[in-house]
Amino acid sequence: MAVLREQFKYLQILPGLKDPEISNIRDIHIKIGINYHPRAKNIEFIPMHALDPIDRKILSLLQSDSRMTMQELSEKVGLSVSPCHRRVKLLEERGVITRYIATVDQKSLGLHVSVFISIKLARQKEEDLNRFAKAISKWDEVLECYLMTGNRDYLLRVVAADLSSYEAFLKNKLTRLDGIASIESSFALSQVKYSIALPV
Repeated sequence: MAVLREQFKYLQILPGLKDPEISNIRDIHIKIGINYHPRAKNIEFIPMHALDPIDRKILSLLQSDSRMTMQELSEKVGLSVSPCHRRVKLLEERGVITRYIATVDQKSLGLHVSVFISIKLARQKEEDLNRFAKAISKWDEVLECYLMTGNRDYLLRVVAADLSSYEAFLKNKLTRLDGIASIESSFALSQVKYSIALPV
């Protein structure tokens, strides 16, 4: 009682009301004319937990065939459809599964050349790094780009139809960016392995 009076002694009592007797904090709005709202629980919070073997099996199967039906997936992981679907939804909501895509054969599109490009910038200040990243993010020819340690700042993977197409990419796009000190290109002779499936 003493604690409650101390907490609310600075509140202005409504006209016509005497100093209220507070026996229950939920009665505050009745006694002194203010509204009391208990803090609502966050019912949307989804606690993060480590991936268990079933989660990992789901991820492995979906990485190999994202068009698999929920019925097929549930049978392969040993669950009924409903709990399997709940697990998939939770993996999506937590950002473990980011998207579902179709992979396309590079050569079927006439893109026979793969080039790995090492880029060194004249300066490594934040604004220079951001400007470079913003520019190359708009180019469809660049499939991957990594900020690196060592003597070079960036490593790019670029695809092109042929050498002429790659030369055009260099002249019309890459070399026109401000702040590039050097460009080194390495051409892939053949692809030994390619996979987008992460080990789970």
